[in-house]
Amino acid sequence: MGAGIAAGLMAPAPARAAATAAATAQIPVRVVVVTTFEIGKDTGDMPGEFQTWVEKLPLKQELPAPGTWHGVMRYNPDLQVLGIASGEGPEHMASAITALVLDPRFDLRQAYFVLAGIAGIDPKFGSVGSAVWAPRVVNGGLAHAIDAREIPADWPDGYTPVQGSRPDERPVPPLHSLSGDMAYTLNPGLVRWAYALTRSLTLEDTTALKAIRARYTGFVPAQAPPSVLLGDTLSGETFWVGARMNAWAERWVNYWTKGEGVFATTAEEDVGFMQALSLQAQAGRMDLDRVLLLRTASNFDMPPPGQTAADLLKSEASEGGYSGYLPSVVAAYQVGSVVVRELSRNWDRYAAHVPQAR
Repeated sequence: MGAGIAAGLMAPAPARAAATAAATAQIPVRVVVVTTFEIGKDTGDMPGEFQTWVEKLPLKQELPAPGTWHGVMRYNPDLQVLGIASGEGPEHMASAITALVLDPRFDLRQAYFVLAGIAGIDPKFGSVGSAVWAPRVVNGGLAHAIDAREIPADWPDGYTPVQGSRPDERPVPPLHSLSGDMAYTLNPGLVRWAYALTRSLTLEDTTALKAIRARYTGFVPAQAPPSVLLGDTLSGETFWVGARMNAWAERWVNYWTKGEGVFATTAEEDVGFMQALSLQAQAGRMDLDRVLLLRTASNFDMPPPGQTAADLLKSEASEGGYSGYLPSVVAAYQVGSVVVRELSRNWDRYAAHVPQAR
């Protein structure tokens, strides 16, 4: 056995994995754009999250994506940007990201990951059509729960940490344990940099959006035009609505971030996204400091005054989609593409050094 081969076999597993990826990589990737769904075709019909990127960035080249929900990825060889539609839900997201990072065609150790998807928004935080960069992701799906008819009178809601028995369990349990992963903090400097780069953008404001937010009397943030914001996302696959659930979401984010976080948006896939990337980062296959998460508001997560939660659910379903769906899809590309193009076009600056807000 040659000395070089022996040394390679004796190297730590992450180093061997990284060396193997580098040796077999054929397609250079500077940025991975991650979306969660496409409705029909990737071009030419009703757009999902993926289609706008495919048509406008553009991502013309098709690549097979074995082991993923969508089955294909898209690529721009000039920008060296790879796009993927993971499929909805944390399970689809985690499996798609894992399949991507393990794909021998790519060396993603220096690649940036930008998740750009739609979400619900708290009317106490912002308005429909807005774009929100997330400093943190909080797991809203892992908990103990008591039926609403049996909640103790002195509890704010029926949810407790899975590691405890009261909503206000103290001390706050570990964020990462055998029980699961409750919260992730993204690279603060990178998040602030992306926000600073995009905060002055003027987002689409339609007649329909103005009519939607006019209903939210008493909610000052909800009545503002769409804008680029900073706020935390709550991730869970139950599609919840209503003022009481919104109050739980605000409390849950506050609890797990020890008062530092602000609940802004609610979506499904973000915890699966961060879990998969965190494990692959441990193996040396990607850099967790190069991850960004952008959510654009397609709907409010609670009804306006005078409407019940059930009314809101019915109206959203009967309209054939979320109230601000198309503007939110447009905003995800408009805001996200500014960051993606900046990273890609100035790769000599960002390949070795992750940008930080001044």
